[in-house]
Amino acid sequence: MKKTIITVVGKDTVGIIAKVCTYLADNEINILDITQTIVDGFFNMMMVTDASNSGKGNGEIAQELQELGREIGVMIRCQHEDIFNKMHRI
Repeated sequence: MKKTIITVVGKDTVGIIAKVCTYLADNEINILDITQTIVDGFFNMMMVTDASNSGKGNGEIAQELQELGREIGVMIRCQHEDIFNKMHRI
């Protein structure tokens, strides 16, 4: 399994989840777990995904999601599970 962690942060607007999930579905990336909150008008979402069936590498997925984020006015980060774990280890 090729797990990736996707985070989305920005001002809340209509369609953020729909646009991110459409990208994932179009690229055969499965959502394993998802959590999202809105605090004082700011949107925060974290997803654990499986990109095993995608024909794209992590770098390409991360770059395309970053561009999608620019288009919809949020910051989207995509990291391989191993990198995410190492960066957030105490």
